[in-house]
Amino acid sequence: MELKTARNCHARYHLNYHLIMVTKYRKRCITQDLFLSLKDQLEKIAKMNGAEILEIAYEPDHVHILLEAPPQACLSEMINAMKTTSSRKVRKEFPDHLAKYYWKPYFWSRSYLILSSGGAPIEVIRTYIQEQGTEEHAAKAAKRKAADTT
Repeated sequence: MELKTARNCHARYHLNYHLIMVTKYRKRCITQDLFLSLKDQLEKIAKMNGAEILEIAYEPDHVHILLEAPPQACLSEMINAMKTTSSRKVRKEFPDHLAKYYWKPYFWSRSYLILSSGGAPIEVIRTYIQEQGTEEHAAKAAKRKAADTT
């Protein structure tokens, strides 16, 4: 299998990241409509930074993103822009819904997790993200949680 690479003026590259952004206090406030608004905004910000969202999925309290970015992308700045802009947009579009969860203008937690995809084949990460929100994923999570408590 040949590795597909992108190129810029001075380099060929294949840089993929698994980004997880969590809602403030892990509130389970992400609905399908809210997610679609987030997805639209996140894709725009990624594109403005020369990156591309390959996969995106959500659980009620977090979002998983498989992201391809060029070497010159400053990931921390791009993620900050994604979180700030998308937070403003969903608070403006869904004020009544979010008021049930937050009394201040919050949406995202200040922290995030970003992993390079070198630790697992990209298809494994892609499948994992696609399974988010499915009954199969919930069953696996429940099984892991039960095993951790024993």
